[in-house]
Amino acid sequence: MGLQCGIVGLPNVGKSTLFNALTSAKALAANYPFATKEPNLGVIVVPDPRLDKLAELVKPQKVLPTSVEILDIAGLIKGASKGEGLGNQFLANIREVDAIVHVVRCFEDDNVIHVDGSVDPVRDKEIIDLELIFKDIDTMEKRIDKLKKQAKSGAKDDAMNVEWAEKLLKHLEAEKPARSFEVDDHYKELYKDLWLLTGKPILYVCNVDEASVKSGNEHTRRFMEAVKSENAEVLLICAGIEAEIAELESRDERMEFIEAMGLEEPGVNRIIRAAYKLLNLNTYFTAGEKEVRAWTIQKGWKAPQAAGVIHTDFEKGFIRAEVIKYEDFIRYGSEHAVKEAGKMGVEGKEYVVEDGDVMHFRFNV
Repeated sequence: MGLQCGIVGLPNVGKSTLFNALTSAKALAANYPFATKEPNLGVIVVPDPRLDKLAELVKPQKVLPTSVEILDIAGLIKGASKGEGLGNQFLANIREVDAIVHVVRCFEDDNVIHVDGSVDPVRDKEIIDLELIFKDIDTMEKRIDKLKKQAKSGAKDDAMNVEWAEKLLKHLEAEKPARSFEVDDHYKELYKDLWLLTGKPILYVCNVDEASVKSGNEHTRRFMEAVKSENAEVLLICAGIEAEIAELESRDERMEFIEAMGLEEPGVNRIIRAAYKLLNLNTYFTAGEKEVRAWTIQKGWKAPQAAGVIHTDFEKGFIRAEVIKYEDFIRYGSEHAVKEAGKMGVEGKEYVVEDGDVMHFRFNV
């Protein structure tokens, strides 16, 4: 799919530690600003119990989960929109990602330097928001100049575009992110073409101490109150714990550690699933003796597009899709039993693939 989430935040909030836990990579995690100068790109496996259930039934030679790319981006400071610190690089990197995982520090620790001298996740969030908004204002001003030149032709649509863009600019100037600006269908293409930084979907991760990972603390409560109008998901994670879990070799060791902490699963699993949802993705499965595999598609894709993820020839020569609902596959226990029960659907080019569909494509090249 090529879709990416970017991990952002101020320096020293735990971004690289979290990235390492997510990817089991070894990005530099150091106690000083700008430990991450070049963005680290990792691939994270999407945990999906449905894949495990299908594999139990089919007993394939291989089991292949789906994945998402994640980018650990350099820490941002005040003035980034004017090039302070690594601002230009940060903003260029964030422009390339499809969604944002914003990490805020919600733990006290005198041994870990805070770039602004004290722990205040609401202030930290506002610093990043404002820097991104300032950059978006700059983007909008330049675009409005272009739109005004186009409008000199006298075309009605061009004049309307200028009026709409000026409303969006005022919204940004009121220090509101673009994602909270209501966009009519008529302007969706223009909006998309702006590539606004604050228009990207966002997930907040509060990095807390070990004692606060289940119920939070005063910092997380203040933060949740501050973002409640954004309709964004907020997760509580202890990046230090997640790093320890990631370093354990076996699944049994990890589960023993997780249970000892009073948790049901690693926090990174929740982040990965939330990131997947944030990117507006669905999963469908193929299931055979050679492999049971999860495939990533955009929500709303039709059967030929979904087939094209496997191979472009599947899309070009698409004939039909044989579809089994995941629940039916589990209920009846095999593809043969599903067919016998008359529960397998045969779908054409207009079929919109649903999350969890088990599919087999017929094609001709």
